[in-house]
This record gives sequence, C-alpha cells and structure tokens, in this order.
Amino acid sequence: MNQLTSRESEADQPGDAALPGTLSEAQYAELVAFRRDLHMHPELGNQEFRTTAALKARLERAGLKPRVLAIGTGLVCDIGVPEGQAPAVPLLALRADIDGLPIPDAKTECPYRSTVPDRAHACGHDVHTAVVLGAGLVLAELDRQGLLPRPVRLIFQPAEEVLPGGATDCVECGVLDGVGRIIAVHCDPRVDAGRVGLRAGAVTSACDRLEVALDGPGGHTARPHLTTDLVTAAARVVTDVPALVARRVDSRSGLAVTWGRIEAGHVANVIPQHAELSGTVRCLDLETWRQAPDVVHAAIDEVATVHRAKSEINYVRGVPPVVNDPVTTELLRRSMVARRGVDAVEGTEQSLGGEDFSWYLEHVPGAMARLGVRKPGERAVRDLHQGDFDVDEQAIAVGVELFTAAALLDVAE
Repeated sequence: MNQLTSRESEADQPGDAALPGTLSEAQYAELVAFRRDLHMHPELGNQEFRTTAALKARLERAGLKPRVLAIGTGLVCDIGVPEGQAPAVPLLALRADIDGLPIPDAKTECPYRSTVPDRAHACGHDVHTAVVLGAGLVLAELDRQGLLPRPVRLIFQPAEEVLPGGATDCVECGVLDGVGRIIAVHCDPRVDAGRVGLRAGAVTSACDRLEVALDGPGGHTARPHLTTDLVTAAARVVTDVPALVARRVDSRSGLAVTWGRIEAGHVANVIPQHAELSGTVRCLDLETWRQAPDVVHAAIDEVATVHRAKSEINYVRGVPPVVNDPVTTELLRRSMVARRGVDAVEGTEQSLGGEDFSWYLEHVPGAMARLGVRKPGERAVRDLHQGDFDVDEQAIAVGVELFTAAALLDVAE
C-alpha cells in the first residue's frame, strides 16, 4: 500500500522563485563531467581511494573542510557549522554511496565506459555521488550568503555493496553525531528523469546471506539405506525450507528463502560426504526480519535431521528494510513539488532489493527517494546491476534540486 499523498493545491505548484539555489549551466556541466570520470574509474567497496581523493579536492576548492573517515575511504563534510563549534541545531544529512560493482561494463560504444576490467558503476552510485556533491556546492554558496536555515552534513559512504554495508562503519565513525534527519536518493530505471518516486514506510526489503554445509558418511549409490543420502538431503533443504519458513511467520511479512547455489558430489555412483548450499533471505517487514535467523536455523536443522545429515549454518546479517519516516517523506515531496510541481512526484512500490541506508534509520529518522533516470519516452529498461546500465544525466540536476530544496524547507528541531 503506497502511503504517499499528493494534494492538488496552490502549495503543490512549482515555486522556484521562492527557493534560491539551483544549478547554473556551468555547475551542471561540471557535475556531469565529475560523474563520467567516476564512471570511468569505478572502485570496489573499501577501495574507493581515488574517488575519496577527488571528492575531498573538489570540496576543499569550494572552501569546505571535508574529513576522510577513519576507515580510510569515504568522507563527511559539514556546511553551516562554525569551525570548532558544535552545531546549534541538529544537522540535515545528505548521503551518497561511492562504490562500484565487480561486473564488466558492457556499454561498448559509450565514451565514458569503465576503464577498469570487470568493474562498473552499474547501480548508479556515481550519480548519487554527483548529486550530493552538487547539492553541497550549492548549499555552501547559500551559506556564504546567509541563506542556509539549517546546517547540513554531506556523507560520502564507502562499501554499500558489501554486506552488511559500509553504513555500519560510518555510524561507528560518528557520521550521525549531531544529525537530526538523513535523506538519500537511489537511481530508478523505471522512472523517467525529471521525476522522483516516494513512499512512506518500507521502501526496500531486508536482505541477508545464507550458507549451509551438510555432511554425512557418504557411500555407494547402490546402498543409500546404509548411509546418509546427502544429495537427497540437500534437495529437501532446497525445497522444504522455504515452505517451512513461509508458514512460521505472518505471510504478509514476505519472508522468503531463495537458493542461488547448490554443490554436491563428483561422480554418478558415489553418495558424497559433503554438500553446500547458499542463497538469500529477504523480508518485507522489519520485526519479522529480526526473528528470521532463528526461524531459518530451526527449519534447516529439522529437515537435515530427518535425513540424518549434519548441518552447519552460516547466517550472515545483511541489511534491514529501509523504512521511510512519514515526516521526512513529506519533506521530500514538498521539496520536489517546490522545484518541479506536483506532476514530478509519483508513488513507488516496496522493492525486494536491499540497501544499507537502512542502518542509518536505526538511529535517526530519514527517507530515501527513487530518482528517475530513464530517458523520457525510452522503452528499454537498463536495469540495475547490469553491465549496460546507464542514466539520463538530467537526473543529476533533479537530485540536486531535491536536496537543496529539502535543506531550505526543513525546519530544525
């Protein structure tokens, strides 16, 4: 159920004249060039040294004082906070993720395709980074003019694609100290550039990783009754565990176990002694996600025991669902309407994908918007995590407008 509301009223019409701080053509061109440079030089999680250095240099040229995180990559930068002083009111944080993916770039004709073998910005993190950088540059200028009503913190986070996500390291580094609200965008290839998708409540799903090892004495396939038929045991875990799990929680929570790998045996007439399975556990509901490890463990153990197999389970916590705070979601709606009008906002469904932005929301209220990146009128969908993924770069300007308007409209607590 989409909880986003959209009111047709005078307040829902574009109000650019009332809000300063839009990008100039030169600033937009610079951000496009910056994004393309990142796209050509993607770096994996916790290895984003070049990206971190580029961001630091550009922010310093703007007269800001970015701080590289203690973990070695990623950085934070405050705007509107006098040097050496604590912020007078809670900060509004703008978050970007900066890492790429370990897949090849398949855009053979693209002049800014990745120059790094088997590495690509195939999830739009280069766009997210350019958006937060651009918003920071615009807001820094507004602060110099005395037009920034609330201090802002830029967070450039490493390792979003690495479970349980670089957000946990960032929180430990103190990036949320003094923060009262946090916002972010994520590229959405199903939404046209110039628009954003919003939803109050859960907008992504929890995602954990599951690894299972099954062991038994093995034996001849002519005498399975004298040993543990490990292949059958593994097959029953694959088929029975998802069904058991689904019946032990509220079906509305969407708890689902899906297998991606199964390995057992080497020859046709030998029952193996070892089998391995791996997959994911996804869940739509935050409270059910908290119970998921115990539920999944119990189901696997039960099935393995019936087939006389010894089980060893490695349940790797990933990320909880991103649950958008209604107040912050409304702030983003008002911000987008103020810049581009009511037609620039649409509802969005809850995704089954995972996003470590959720870890920030365990500490402070916030929301993530779906940033449209599809060229208007284009029929083909270049999906996320695919080697041919690319965006309509007008989305960068839209994201900057969204964030700058949010910083100007937000009321300090």
